[in-house]
Amino acid sequence: MPYNDIASSASGTNTSVFQDYSVAGKITDTGTSDETIWINPKASLYLGYYKTIPELKIAIDAKARWAIGKGFIASELTTLILSTIKGFGKDCFNTILENMIKEYNIYGDAFAEIIRSDGKLINLKPLDPFKVWIIANNKGIIKRYDYVMGNGKTKEIQPEDMFHLARGRIADEIHGISIIDACEWIILARNEAMNDYKKLLHRNVYPVRIWHLDTDNATKIANFKTKVANSKYLGEDIFIPKDAVTTELATVPAGATLNPLPWIALLNEYFYQAVGVPQIIIGGSQEFNQTAAQIAYLAFEQTIEEEQLYIEEQVLYQLNLEINLEFPASLQNNMISDENKDGTQEQQLNQPSNIAPNQGMNKQGVEV
Repeated sequence: MPYNDIASSASGTNTSVFQDYSVAGKITDTGTSDETIWINPKASLYLGYYKTIPELKIAIDAKARWAIGKGFIASELTTLILSTIKGFGKDCFNTILENMIKEYNIYGDAFAEIIRSDGKLINLKPLDPFKVWIIANNKGIIKRYDYVMGNGKTKEIQPEDMFHLARGRIADEIHGISIIDACEWIILARNEAMNDYKKLLHRNVYPVRIWHLDTDNATKIANFKTKVANSKYLGEDIFIPKDAVTTELATVPAGATLNPLPWIALLNEYFYQAVGVPQIIIGGSQEFNQTAAQIAYLAFEQTIEEEQLYIEEQVLYQLNLEINLEFPASLQNNMISDENKDGTQEQQLNQPSNIAPNQGMNKQGVEV
């Protein structure tokens, strides 16, 4: 007979099952020896995300498209020099910059070989970041770049011959940071939820059934499975001899599963916040009113102007050419104009001529 003693109670040990969320520490990738080599270990994975996840591709393309804006403005001499740049043969300077903006958002870094003739810039050849190795010394200064060519041979490129955009660098790192790292979990969670919901919808059309067959013959079972599959695919009836087979639905009780749509919508909104592109920029309409849309647009405008400033400075520093990237369209002047109009209207409404004679007074003419 067991002893029903309250003193014999014990606590559970679920601390190993339920753990608090934590983030692992990281260190910067900097020069630790005279020949520190950095190769992007996730380059192919990043490109896979970009080419597979539509919302990621749209967001990155939008940032590049808006950063280029209406193109560059420069002096006649600079414009003449840049007009000779053809990239891989069919490029122009604007498309090369747009390509590189996409690259450093995807990989963290963008590379283009600077090709000169008699000391004069004649071309910029975009390179695959997956094939570019960054070599730095123990002080974290880039010594050279090694480029793995199509024939497998390595070509050394000196720093002055490489147009390198390292976006989002932290501290003494010798490379940029991809935006995919910060939003990878959101991408995976959203697509997993969408795949689960797709499977759930399929189960509504083709519910899972448990078939009880009056045989254990593997060949007969395989043939029956084929007939059932064909019947489902064609949407036709299936005729079975009486008592040869029984079936039951393996259903989930109503209300036992959560509606995934709000979760997917939340992840979708969170994703665009993480990559810094409001949905209104890519044609979305989740903003509640015009004011909210304008605020989102203005916030994005500041981001793009900062991006344009970064590119303009790098072009000046690395190519010794001064350009100005023209912003596509600004709402700032329109909003100031609207505020002035609103203020003027308010002043007009408060003028004495616009106030009724007895407004704010009682019958005796005393102000109340």
